[in-house]
Amino acid sequence: MKYSILFTLPFLTFLGCKKKQESTNPLVENITESVYASGTVKSNNQYQVFSSLPGLVKQVFVTEGSIVKKGDVLFSIENETSQLAAENARLQYNYSAMNANVEKVNQQKINIELAKVRMDNESVLLERQRNLFSQEIGTKNELDQRELNFKNATFLYNSAILKLEELKKQLKFAEDQSKKNLEISTTQSGDHLVKSTIDGKVYSVLKSKGEMINSQTSIAVIGEAKNFYLELQVDEYDITRLIKGQKIALSMDSYKGQIFEAVVRKINPLMNERSRSFMVEADFIRQPLTLYPNLTIEANIIIQSKEKVLTIPRNYLTEDSFVWISEKRKKKVVIGLKDYQKVEIISGLAAGDTIYKPIK
Repeated sequence: MKYSILFTLPFLTFLGCKKKQESTNPLVENITESVYASGTVKSNNQYQVFSSLPGLVKQVFVTEGSIVKKGDVLFSIENETSQLAAENARLQYNYSAMNANVEKVNQQKINIELAKVRMDNESVLLERQRNLFSQEIGTKNELDQRELNFKNATFLYNSAILKLEELKKQLKFAEDQSKKNLEISTTQSGDHLVKSTIDGKVYSVLKSKGEMINSQTSIAVIGEAKNFYLELQVDEYDITRLIKGQKIALSMDSYKGQIFEAVVRKINPLMNERSRSFMVEADFIRQPLTLYPNLTIEANIIIQSKEKVLTIPRNYLTEDSFVWISEKRKKKVVIGLKDYQKVEIISGLAAGDTIYKPIK
């Protein structure tokens, strides 16, 4: 008998330690189906500031947090190349100016006078030859030669006048062109000023006095001071379920325990191939009092909601359409909406039924 007791006690202990299978009953409650998205807060009209010219940062006129108006100077950039270009343009303008080419014009005027003298002289000689020929003095060939000489002299005179007009046009064009180049170069020379394009706030100053930059270097980040929106990343698997106007429930680490609402404003149609996600933009329905760009958020984009429907915990569903109604028996159910914790039961169960959690 003693030995029997020794062997029976471990067996009874084993039976007592057997874990009881968890069970529950379906509940009538509200359910909301949503799509998960993560993202960041962005300032309206937020943009990166660039200089149109490379050079040395000579002066920084703002700090992070500065409030600026459209047209306010943010940076001055010193560009030696543009200064040299401006000086070269000035030299070219001085060379091309009409006043600097008076000698060319005067020389052409002298050529005109000489051509006129020759033409007048040939006219006198032609008239004399005609008088002699009328008196039967001289030959017809001599008269023809005088007429040809006069025509040539007249042609040269008219050509000299046309050359003067053409010279004036060329000099005027060169002067106007070099003047315009000088204006452009002068604008770009000296301290190039980088200005704000909006009324807003300086959120980041990326370059300091004395640093070299180029036209592809971002030197600051500016955006509106009070108006913000959301940039959300949505997986390609869920993107076809989204439309403009859908409500969003979101949370932020900077406002722990609080839920904010937003609405989908824009769905960018191009997928990011690296992350396999789409960019969705949304606006706050009621914006928090204090926000900063790039605050992280987690959001649920609401697809549809139902009130007072029969639900069970999602982890009680097995094989997507079955539930355990005893430890050994499964039953097929028809499901509806699902969220991250529960699933709607359209048919197959009633509110008083008992179901069991699947054993893994």
